[in-house]
Amino acid sequence: MKNEYQFDDVTLLITHYNRSQSLEQLLKSFTELNCRFGDIVVSDDGSKPEHLEYLGTLKEKYNFRLITTPQNKGLGNNINKGQDAVKTPLTLYVQEDFTPASVFPASFTDALAIMHRRPELDVVRFYAYFEYPYLKNPENGYYDMDFKIWKPGYRKFYAYSDHPHLRRSNFFGRFGRYAEGEKGDVTEYRMMMSFLKNRGKAMFYKDFQGLFFQKNSESEPSTMKRNVWRESDQLILTGMRHLYRHLKFNFDYLT
Repeated sequence: MKNEYQFDDVTLLITHYNRSQSLEQLLKSFTELNCRFGDIVVSDDGSKPEHLEYLGTLKEKYNFRLITTPQNKGLGNNINKGQDAVKTPLTLYVQEDFTPASVFPASFTDALAIMHRRPELDVVRFYAYFEYPYLKNPENGYYDMDFKIWKPGYRKFYAYSDHPHLRRSNFFGRFGRYAEGEKGDVTEYRMMMSFLKNRGKAMFYKDFQGLFFQKNSESEPSTMKRNVWRESDQLILTGMRHLYRHLKFNFDYLT
């Protein structure tokens, strides 16, 4: 018999835009893992009518609260209005194109225990594209992220990310609201800087792609568009990008 996991003090907050089948897969996966949350909030960013219609069907099946907007207002607004609707002390934030692994519920239980025991923690991160370079104090696969401005490299600045994470629902009171009217990567960058400047404390799961899988199907590809400068692997552009980030991150943090 599978274990039952009841997370009454956690709201599952999902941001959604034109990817209702991906959302269905995410919700179905949590149900199959026997994960129950105190509440589920789906914040939609002005999806097309056919996706909104399907959201209505999913709402009846998975019993979530749907927060909508008449037009697309960007990632910042979508997270803000979703977080505003949360009533529980903790928020599990996940974008709709992620799916939890079978080991997630047990590991999430460990993360919750850490958050309850350590009130100074603001965030526990579950997914990343690379391992955070400065980790310490391991506990059940989670490590403190040890940001110090004098440590070498610019990857130390990536203490916050919009990838799946657990956070306290008073997050806005500590770090402000997400920037609205900006591209998604700018919104994320500004929150990252706010998190660092306000001395946010986070933990990082070292097997950083072992708890969630990011799935971009052909029928519902990623809606995030990035420019050539950010994505190119050409040697010269890569070197220029690393230098630019090193200078910009340090400047923005210190000013």
